[in-house]
Amino acid sequence: MATTTATLYHQLPSDIRLATCTLFRSFNHRHLLIPQCAGASSRPYFSRSTTPFRLLAFSTNANEPFVEKVSDKPPICSADELHYVSVANCDWRLALWRYNPPPQAPTRNHPLLLLSGVGTNAIGYDLSPGSSFARYMAGQGFDTWILEVRGAGLSVRGSNLKEAQQSAHGVSEQIEAVANNSKISPVKKEDDLTRLATVWDESKLVTKLTETFMSLSERLSGFLSENQSKIMSAKLFDQLSKLLEDSQLSEGFNEIRGKLSSLLERRQSSAIASQIRDLSQNLVNMIEEGQWSVSPQLFDLQERLFSTIDDFQKQLDLIVQYDWDFDHYLEEDVPAAMEYIRAQSKPKDGKLLAIGHSMGGILLYAMLSRCGFEGRESRLAAIVTLASSLDYTSSKSTLKLLLPLADPAQALNVPVVPLGALLTAAYPLSSSPPYVFSWLNNLISAEDMMHPELLKKLVLNNFCTIPAKLILQLTTAFREGGLRDRSGKFFYKDHIHKCNIPMLAIAGDQDLICPPEAVEETVKLLPENLITYKVFGEPSGPHYAHYDLVGGRMAVEQVYPCIVQFLGRYDSVS
Repeated sequence: MATTTATLYHQLPSDIRLATCTLFRSFNHRHLLIPQCAGASSRPYFSRSTTPFRLLAFSTNANEPFVEKVSDKPPICSADELHYVSVANCDWRLALWRYNPPPQAPTRNHPLLLLSGVGTNAIGYDLSPGSSFARYMAGQGFDTWILEVRGAGLSVRGSNLKEAQQSAHGVSEQIEAVANNSKISPVKKEDDLTRLATVWDESKLVTKLTETFMSLSERLSGFLSENQSKIMSAKLFDQLSKLLEDSQLSEGFNEIRGKLSSLLERRQSSAIASQIRDLSQNLVNMIEEGQWSVSPQLFDLQERLFSTIDDFQKQLDLIVQYDWDFDHYLEEDVPAAMEYIRAQSKPKDGKLLAIGHSMGGILLYAMLSRCGFEGRESRLAAIVTLASSLDYTSSKSTLKLLLPLADPAQALNVPVVPLGALLTAAYPLSSSPPYVFSWLNNLISAEDMMHPELLKKLVLNNFCTIPAKLILQLTTAFREGGLRDRSGKFFYKDHIHKCNIPMLAIAGDQDLICPPEAVEETVKLLPENLITYKVFGEPSGPHYAHYDLVGGRMAVEQVYPCIVQFLGRYDSVS
């Protein structure tokens, strides 16, 4: 007998808490290999509140004279073409998968943009030739494009075409290795015990301490607020203090800690940098003397200091490397992709059609809200949202379990959520006896709605690492007033009623992530003459969970034709 939605919901909170604890304990933070966002380099990404795009792009399409050509697209890309568009003031190159309509398809006036959910790539829209929403829409005549936002899929960091292409192929190989049950060899690291000198390496430790303190004072100044920087500083000092507890060094350390904390709060200058280095030298000298003068001696202290500093530096690197939120997607990534698609497809009225699943739909709602507030045109002809809402407060969405991450201090402790790695680890326990994590499958797909091999591909290949800053902003959708911008002052639902284009909102009857009542929270705010709302799923079945609207076995017969019919109505050019 199929498990009811209500029963599943009441089972989930305790199960998810237990599963999350189990997974994080099994992935010790020293050994968890958090996959770099595609092609991520060590260069920091500097955030901008509103950044214009630039059309510096390259493509696999040889017929475009003004666009650089990638010699070959990665094997994992099943689209007809792979394009890249760059965003100004950063080194991200956003991947656009393009599906060309076949010659016999009906003629359409507008290109179609597909936006995916949080922490997912283009594969969810193109699971297989027989289960490909993107390919289906192209077959209906739409010039179809899937955007992979920064950090997702084949979107990469690289200063030139060659770097981007190499990075994309590397990501493709990793995804294929997971699909083939291959083991990706981790980057070989020198053993800490052989790497560390057996004698006190004073200069090296001074340098590492200085670099870490300078990172807090200088490198993170553009990423963390003053309060967040203080939290991170206190965290490092607490970790160092634990190494010295129960020893006579604690008093001296606390004195140096106070002076360093004061310096870290000041504006950077060469004089302050010099003082930070001097204090780091004093700290090392004090510990060095303590190794011989303190009873009991602080055995292996240098090794433990190196380990503490290295772990902390890795956390700082993650904060800088994964420094983006929802508004970066909204203000930078999506506009850059839309302008590029317009330049390639050349619609007569300059407009696009767009479909967004989950967060992709939220992005479309947020864009319309912004346009309504600012009194400008969205340059969209019509949109479709799948399992999306600006306000989840009235629903029983399982995503409410992310609310503990809404604490900025907690987000600093966990700068990224390696969703792909966690789901890959959990999948064997969800698909094989004793089915400890079988509830994971119900979050993704309803019973018998997705072929087991396609569900496996979706779980293993579709998910990426998510920045805590992104989750932090998305959790505002579960608080009074609904989703807010990064400042916390603009409520997107307050202006959604000003939208002026046709919209189709679709929900799944057994969607535990975005239940129908959550979708309805946004639908009721939209102009009645512009919104069409439909819930898929019948009491006796079939049922639709979160991903069934895109990849479920019945979607091609029930959901896809509904979307084509709706978009066809608004594809004319006035």
